Amino acid sequence: MLGTKPVVGVLLGDPTGIGPELVAKLIADEELVGLAQTVIIGDQRIWAMGQKFAKTNTDVPVYKSYEDIPFPLEHPVLLDYPTVDPAELELAKVDARAGKSVYDTLMYTIGLAKEGKIDGFVFAPFNKAALHASGCPFSSELELFKSEFNCPHVRGELNVVEDAWNSRVTSHVALKDVSSLITVDSVYETINFVNGVLKVYGKEVPRIAVSGLNPHCGENGLFGSEEGDVIEPAIKKAREDGINASGPFPSDTIWLKVLAGEYDAVVSMYHDQGQIALKILGFDKGVTVHGGMPIPIATPAHGTAFDIAGKGIANAQGIKRAFTIVSRMAANQKRN
Repeated sequence: MLGTKPVVGVLLGDPTGIGPELVAKLIADEELVGLAQTVIIGDQRIWAMGQKFAKTNTDVPVYKSYEDIPFPLEHPVLLDYPTVDPAELELAKVDARAGKSVYDTLMYTIGLAKEGKIDGFVFAPFNKAALHASGCPFSSELELFKSEFNCPHVRGELNVVEDAWNSRVTSHVALKDVSSLITVDSVYETINFVNGVLKVYGKEVPRIAVSGLNPHCGENGLFGSEEGDVIEPAIKKAREDGINASGPFPSDTIWLKVLAGEYDAVVSMYHDQGQIALKILGFDKGVTVHGGMPIPIATPAHGTAFDIAGKGIANAQGIKRAFTIVSRMAANQKRN
């Protein structure tokens, strides 16, 4: 990439939700977008709609081709990728055309990443039902990224509020199936995954707290033995590999240690162990980070918020934090 700052793409998300408005509010923050060479990627008609809803009027030059962009950049630009006229869509409605706009733009952006033309990207929220209706063959964006970037062994995603990070050994599975999926390997691999991502973020020696599975960590086997049989050996293996992992800690107190500044991240055993805590800490400012890919990728942890689409009141803290994280990770990768 030309220039010392990373090139970060910003995608507009579902045009029937709050995504375009969020991007407009992000781009209006001149100091923040100055962290990177910022390229908005998407249909300029959707961008204009986002500015209208956000009541912003940021002057952003429009380019029809990546090759025409005059790098290095001092200010954001728009790489126009025509998909759909938002005037043809109805706000707050699931629409396959909106989903196709999202999917096509994601694929185009992934292509730029594979060609080394961008160092990371942030995408505004989209509606999964619309994405699937458009013909996307993947169950989630994570599966899409794993396939396109040939990273089948990525354990999952990370969720972040402020400087508190979390990932989980199991995710979207029934609670009755969780215990069978908690193995020494799955716990160790998740610890290792979190450690690697936090190092890219800039934590030289990440401090990782590992949760138990059972209440009170099983009370020495009184109601559950997974802690001694599986989780403790996984932590021991991680420590032998030089990873600063500790635990297991009871899940009802582990986040108190993070909030006290003792740890940087939590490895939870299942979805709600970590997600409930993080969403209470800051739903509007939460971020989902797709770590383990060749480039950093992040998005606000909230959804398309159809109930407030077009009203100009969407909270942009999440997308701003996502942009900050991606810019920092991309800059670290660029230096290394």
